[in-house]
Amino acid sequence: MKAFRWIGILLVSFSLLSCAQGGKVPLNIQYQPVKQFPDLQQKIGSTLAVTPVKDVRQDPSYLGMHTPLAGNMEYYKSAAFPLDEVIMGSLSRILPPYGVKLVPIPRWDGNPESLKEIDADSVMTIEIRKFWAESKSEVWGSEVNISVQFLIYLGVKKENKVFTRNFQVDKSDTTLRVTPEWMEGAINPILTQIFDSFFSNPY
Repeated sequence: MKAFRWIGILLVSFSLLSCAQGGKVPLNIQYQPVKQFPDLQQKIGSTLAVTPVKDVRQDPSYLGMHTPLAGNMEYYKSAAFPLDEVIMGSLSRILPPYGVKLVPIPRWDGNPESLKEIDADSVMTIEIRKFWAESKSEVWGSEVNISVQFLIYLGVKKENKVFTRNFQVDKSDTTLRVTPEWMEGAINPILTQIFDSFFSNPY
């Protein structure tokens, strides 16, 4: 009987340890526009050179963390691709129907003088400065804080200028229970707000 009792204790302890280790929570992040951009080609031209998205956060692997009532913290991650690839994939899907062809280039120094060397009507670099979602479970519900900041550089040949736009959105909310679906529904509209605003008025 003592042997069975010890086996039971070990199984329960292992179960509790597994729960306390926390884990990773995948989120389906995507930019889905709600606005139309009928003047986009007129403003930036039919070809847009794009550099790889720069994710300058301290740890680009994570999107945030959740602190449960019991156990260790869980960390939010992008489900399918890293965040920079998610952004680039969204642009590749959304811009061509407006007559804007994306031309990938390895780098751009951000100077107006270098615009003439780029084989495109405009060139764009996106920097991810902040992208952090933090949630904490309490007895009465959950508190959520989200902070997102993108810096977008756009060089337009016909204007011979480089325009810089800084977008920052900070959001706080409460909910009874934070689920991955709830968090996606809180984060994705922020991306829509930022990029819809940019493509509606790029400079």
